[in-house]
Amino acid sequence: MHADRITDSLAHHGEGPYWSETWGGLRWVDMLEGDMLQLRPDGSARRLPTPGAVVACVRPAHGGGAVLALEKCFALEDADGSIRRLPPLWDEDVRMNEGAVAPDGSFYCGSMTYDQRPGAASMWRLLPDGTTGIEFGDLTISNGLAFAADGASAFFVDTPTGRVDVMDWSAESGFSGRRPFADLTAEEGHPDGLCLDAEGNVWVAMYGGGQVLGLDAGGRVAEKVEVGARQVTACTFGGADLATLYITTSRENLPDGEDPAAGSLFSVQPGVTGATEELLFGDPEDGDEEG
Repeated sequence: MHADRITDSLAHHGEGPYWSETWGGLRWVDMLEGDMLQLRPDGSARRLPTPGAVVACVRPAHGGGAVLALEKCFALEDADGSIRRLPPLWDEDVRMNEGAVAPDGSFYCGSMTYDQRPGAASMWRLLPDGTTGIEFGDLTISNGLAFAADGASAFFVDTPTGRVDVMDWSAESGFSGRRPFADLTAEEGHPDGLCLDAEGNVWVAMYGGGQVLGLDAGGRVAEKVEVGARQVTACTFGGADLATLYITTSRENLPDGEDPAAGSLFSVQPGVTGATEELLFGDPEDGDEEG
């Protein structure tokens, strides 16, 4: 399969796409510019600035608005678009990188050091009541995270391992039992962001490989989507029928004129649909209060 280029090269480091009707379609981030991007029907994008130099991940919230991971803290977007930063979580040269909302309405986001120091990153959790904490550490580039439909497990990437892992999860205990799901070291590129389809298959962006891989229930490569930019960062299902796989790309560290489609948004219809149950941050009983 070949993905179609659907925007210009409008992001320096496009990441974290997510489709939600609660915010009117597809959002993703231009991470190192501190902006969210929203896809318009004509294929152009609206820039939504945040109060951070970095915006690593954004997910929709009950009652409208969103939860965000900025460089060194979480933030909450109200339904009117105003954004409130939460207290910083560290002072070190570390930034948030990628995350997901869990079935209990909490938000997880993993980090990385700017120099990609091995073992120096962690997975953080923000509960709907504002409580934060580290779930586990010894990570290097904490990347793709997605929860299975049954809510009892999640798929995860720490990019330098070259793997997709799977972990057990519960609201009470958090993550446990991390184990390899798919070894992708023989494939072109390095695993980055990921998402799941309605059948439970894993779709993983391969940074530097110009492709997205579709993995079956056994972790085997069942599909390959060619992307017209090498630095493929993340993917998500969207569209009215959730049948379109949207793919973000980056032009970080590329010389001018090299890989001209880098930073564009791509899409493909792979013949499957995304999960229909949307995970929203916060408590549905008081979603308006938390934003």
